[in-house]
Amino acid sequence: MQKFKDYWQITKNWQLLFPFLGVIGLLYSAFKLAKYFLGDSLLLLASVTLFLTYVLTKICLYLFKKLEGKWVVEQRWEMIRIFIVFAITGSSSVLVGRPIILMLGITKQNLNPILYYILFIIISLIFYQILLVAFGWLFGQFQFFWKFEKKMLGRFGLGFLFKPLP
Repeated sequence: MQKFKDYWQITKNWQLLFPFLGVIGLLYSAFKLAKYFLGDSLLLLASVTLFLTYVLTKICLYLFKKLEGKWVVEQRWEMIRIFIVFAITGSSSVLVGRPIILMLGITKQNLNPILYYILFIIISLIFYQILLVAFGWLFGQFQFFWKFEKKMLGRFGLGFLFKPLP
């Protein structure tokens, strides 16, 4: 356990919560993927879930190595926290976008499906920006996500929103 703590630069026991949540999230994602493709065969579902969890873990560790130099964090375990915020934000923006688009009266039946999905993506993206900073604040990474948000909006051509007035 000490080797694990040293690798992830964990200095306090409460920080173990984030690797634990990361593993739970990977297990859940692998389970949902396996269930989507395989159905309800319990033995096959369990084995494919474990295999997909292994693959997703390898992908995440690869991404950690690639992003470690780009993202400035004080301790390595904070990258897990950042990944968790991205995962929660992506899911939440879609969950928030669906009722909003329904409240506007937009459905696939009364609008061309291509236009429906374009509007759905735009609405979800707007809420993604807001939720990213909000969840970043809740998880104690406000500064990281505020910088990330300004950079992302700058790439969308909205960087002028953050420039000081003359």
